[in-house]
Amino acid sequence: MSAQPVAPALDLLNIEIDGKPTQIRKGAMIIEAADAIGVAIPRFCYHRKLPIAANCRMCLVEVEMGGKPMPKPQPACATPVAEGMKVKTRTDVALKYQKDVMEFLLINHPLDCPICDQGGECELQDVALGYGRSVSRYTERKRTIADENLGPLVATEMTRCIQCTRCVRFTSEIAGTYELGGMSRGDNLQIGTYIGKTIETELSGNIIDVCPVGALTNKPFQFQARAWELVAKPSIAYHDALGSNLWLHTRRGEVLRTVPRDNESINECWLSDRDRYSHQGLYAADRVSAPQVKRNGQWQTTTWEDALGAAVESLKQSAGSDLGVLVHPATTNEEGDLLVRLARGLGSAHIDHRLRQLDFADNAAAQAFAKPVAELDHVKAALLVGSDLRHELPLVNHRIHQAVKKGAKVYAVNPASFNFNYKLAGEAIVAPQALVDALLALAKAAVEAGAAAPSALAAAINGASFDQGDQDAIAALKSGSAVVILGEAAVTHPQASWLRAVARFIAEATGAGYNELPVGANALGLARVGVLPSNGGLDAQAMLAQPRKSYVLYGVEPQDVADGAALLKALRGAERIVAFSAYAGPVLREVADVILPIALLPENDGTLVNVDGLSQSVAAGAKAPGEARPGWKVLRALGGVLKLAGFEFDDLAGLREGIVERGHQQRPELAARPAVAGLSRLATWPIYRTDAVLRRASALSAHPLNRAPTVRVNADEAQRLGLGEGVAVRVADAVLSLVIDVSVPDGTAWIEAAHDDTVTLPPYGAALTLSKA
Repeated sequence: MSAQPVAPALDLLNIEIDGKPTQIRKGAMIIEAADAIGVAIPRFCYHRKLPIAANCRMCLVEVEMGGKPMPKPQPACATPVAEGMKVKTRTDVALKYQKDVMEFLLINHPLDCPICDQGGECELQDVALGYGRSVSRYTERKRTIADENLGPLVATEMTRCIQCTRCVRFTSEIAGTYELGGMSRGDNLQIGTYIGKTIETELSGNIIDVCPVGALTNKPFQFQARAWELVAKPSIAYHDALGSNLWLHTRRGEVLRTVPRDNESINECWLSDRDRYSHQGLYAADRVSAPQVKRNGQWQTTTWEDALGAAVESLKQSAGSDLGVLVHPATTNEEGDLLVRLARGLGSAHIDHRLRQLDFADNAAAQAFAKPVAELDHVKAALLVGSDLRHELPLVNHRIHQAVKKGAKVYAVNPASFNFNYKLAGEAIVAPQALVDALLALAKAAVEAGAAAPSALAAAINGASFDQGDQDAIAALKSGSAVVILGEAAVTHPQASWLRAVARFIAEATGAGYNELPVGANALGLARVGVLPSNGGLDAQAMLAQPRKSYVLYGVEPQDVADGAALLKALRGAERIVAFSAYAGPVLREVADVILPIALLPENDGTLVNVDGLSQSVAAGAKAPGEARPGWKVLRALGGVLKLAGFEFDDLAGLREGIVERGHQQRPELAARPAVAGLSRLATWPIYRTDAVLRRASALSAHPLNRAPTVRVNADEAQRLGLGEGVAVRVADAVLSLVIDVSVPDGTAWIEAAHDDTVTLPPYGAALTLSKA
């Protein structure tokens, strides 16, 4: 075979940096080319994920073009490469300019490294060591700046600020909230929030990472430890199904801080506040550190041997058909597989992790995204169905935000006007009972555009009416790369089977990817290993509607379940309850007979499956408190005492060898659609209350997004009810304050779930009666 000529890469340019020839893409800046070949250029304002500002001038270098040197040094971060360019970063001229800029940046910077939380991991310290002078020629008084309170998550010391504007560019370009900016000019320039408000973006902690000095630091971590005391352990986030990669910074086994770990296909270099600050919840006051057994109505702390014996005695007293197993959807694959073995060994088919699901007509379980997360920032159009994406999956919403900046059109069909950080091209905001009809209108527009309606949906679609906005949305979805995202407010809807079927049809009709958000950090993994009812077993909702005599609760609290009142009724009527739990809340202490303390994910070896279907295994990064043990070890011990098959393995490797993927079949059935007159409840899970750890994280609990439980209705609805802002209203057995909220549609009362005061209220979609308390 003869050699074939190689076509030149037309989009690559040849340049030379410090004598090293390299190729770099057309349009790249010098600093990007230098980073690619390992040539270090000092910088403060440049960040690879942020727009170029070129305002610190630390990256000045000498540049030659066509054999002629440019008259002045050029900023490497803002100078595009050109064919034949020669760059010199370490010449006497370049070093002189870099040292002069360093001296200039330090004239107002306080010498408080010994008390600065950034000490030991500060970019300014590092660069000053290489480019700073031993003395300063600046003898005038240094300026000082009063600090603003940015909220419970970010601490400020703005006298240290060098005006690199990384934080400003982050909040505007990445978070999309424009909460920080520069005020005044010259030596009076200050970075702040204009009106002294707190920062409310769900990604605020990232401004700590991008800040190259100690001006913005981690408030809960403040003065806890020095960087060199900490040990970094790789781990993953477990509060949503994205599975963000992160580092746990621990000291003597205790997690003191969490920071992002780069993974371009998942979380890039960012981390949501929910994942960054949740570690505080690991050390809550009601954390269980030793096995406990209830005897004669009194709780006793006991040994593992005694507690396992009591658990075995409880489990053996009921027939398998009388046992229900409820599993939290953040449980690892390893623990999930052992729970399936335990249930089957005890003769029970009643096991489920879909705690927040209300509609089981189609027997749906979580599935991997059709369009991977890494591709979402390139879509041309997106349809959000029942999704407050900013709060459900913050870093997936970030990808959609980036797509909108590139021209993508986003449409929404939602039960409330959620606060997105980008402009929607169109939205339909309707009461929960009308959500299916609003989606059917889009499906009708798709049929009018040439798609064939499936037989199961044909009658409903043909009975719908559509408008120009529906046609525009369908046309946008058909125009190129597009995605339909079914959010948590749709998946947990009482008619979720309809929303799922219609959304899937719209995706197929337009050629868009169908991405259904898993409810729970490992909902996809638990579905794979079969933590689902089998052979006629009861699902999570049916286990409560048809109460069992015995229950096994695995990491479950009433706030985690769609119908808290039904759960409490079933548990209070049960004869025996064995709880595997990290916490002993008041309800658990009331109903359980045995509490077996288990480790949480940062303290556990385990595997979670993310939205893309990617399995991510991590080793324990921290120590569980006291006698608490990893759940898989507790389950192995329990299975061994019960002498059940499948518990003969010796270690984690042996357990993983025995894990099999159990098939799951979805049914082509649709739920009944009863009419709801009057008000119906919209129930969403607040961003910082989606699981037990978050509900106990003190800094997140103090955040403005973690608002108090209220009844939110619009002004017209309040007027019809004869109620005013701030009035105490009775809903079922709860009394809550009324809030007038323009984002809520007619016929809807928005009452957030996962609060102690709202646990026993009628579930999502139920008819409500409001009266003055």
